[in-house]
Amino acid sequence: MEMSDKLKGLRCRECGRGYPSSPIHVCEFCFGPLEVDYHYEAITRAVSRASIAAGPTSMWRYRDLLPIEGDVAVGHHTGFTPLVRARNLEAELGCREIWIKNDSVCHPTWSFKDRVVAVAVTKAREFGFDTVACASTGNLANSVAAHAAEGRLAAYVFIPSDLEPGKVLATLVYGPTLIAVDGTYDEVNRLCSEIADRYPWAFVNVNLRPYYAEGSKSYGFEIVEQLGWRTPDHIVVPCAGGSLITKIGKAIKEMRLVGLIDGDRAPRMHAAQALGCGPIVTMIKDGTDVLRPVRPHTIAKSLAIGNPADGYYAYKVVTESGGFGEHASDEEIVEGMLLLARTEGIFTETAGGVTVAAARKLIERGVIPRDESVVICITGNGLKTPDALAEKLTVDVTITPSLAAFDRALADLKSPSA
Repeated sequence: MEMSDKLKGLRCRECGRGYPSSPIHVCEFCFGPLEVDYHYEAITRAVSRASIAAGPTSMWRYRDLLPIEGDVAVGHHTGFTPLVRARNLEAELGCREIWIKNDSVCHPTWSFKDRVVAVAVTKAREFGFDTVACASTGNLANSVAAHAAEGRLAAYVFIPSDLEPGKVLATLVYGPTLIAVDGTYDEVNRLCSEIADRYPWAFVNVNLRPYYAEGSKSYGFEIVEQLGWRTPDHIVVPCAGGSLITKIGKAIKEMRLVGLIDGDRAPRMHAAQALGCGPIVTMIKDGTDVLRPVRPHTIAKSLAIGNPADGYYAYKVVTESGGFGEHASDEEIVEGMLLLARTEGIFTETAGGVTVAAARKLIERGVIPRDESVVICITGNGLKTPDALAEKLTVDVTITPSLAAFDRALADLKSPSA
């Protein structure tokens, strides 16, 4: 299908005004955010379950539902990550059906950000940019640097100066220009908005944000396809800027609109945030669409956005679906990481600890009934944030290299007082 057949251009999410496809992200009339607008009639004629199944085992099997023209430039192996039936976690929490959508193994940088960046960098190439850039809390920095290297583009990556060392190293290895800023992510993002106005660069989460955000839809498409073309009763999603949860919701609506799934049944969407940076969940709990920015203070740095760009839209998606939201304290975040590792053998980063902890609290409170199906969204790998567990995990015993020493240690470990 030709791009001209499926893509109308951009549309303001507030006033509805249309724009041609270009690297812009704000309506010049009402200053509302722009999003990609499609010709769904053309997509309906072109896409089917069979055409998707015949596509690559990556996010690009949904290419007809993504804003790409011409050849895919980067991220050919990104996405189509496992949807794992979490039977051990089901038993632990007393639930009938829990699934883990595991983007901790997303190629190439082990987070869902590879999806959005693959779209954004491909789009940057289409628009003729030779430099890409971003403001990041960590995972996006990794992904932009990696995809820029693959796409042979220059990269400028801006991060808060207190980012986890593992994420800094996992960005530098790809050879971008890395700029650490003494400030919060929100301050970094404001700086990048000013830089985007001055330099002719493709900022994936500024001037390319409408296209970048569309990559998150592939996460939702995969959940539905991997469940056998059905939707779960509940989806629990970590929220930072709020885009992922809105795009999962949009993905499910689009699949229904173009005939990939039947009926009007939609999952209840639940937002998960850290207690130390949870303005979206606070909106939901307070029943208000007014977002009050906060200054982040949490170990979940990848979710530490105190003034989320899509906070209002995330609130709308959750409340309109009949879902809810829950915070997780730093202690609960660590417990969530350990719970998922102990029950399912999946090592998630702190953001995943937030999501597991929030899901557990929603289940215990009856917001998510134990006899209904739930998908828990895991968006990043625990090897990125091992420091969060440093004080919780220690070697059980140290011995000399002899069988007698091991026998004594084993006896001590098995003794009732151990």
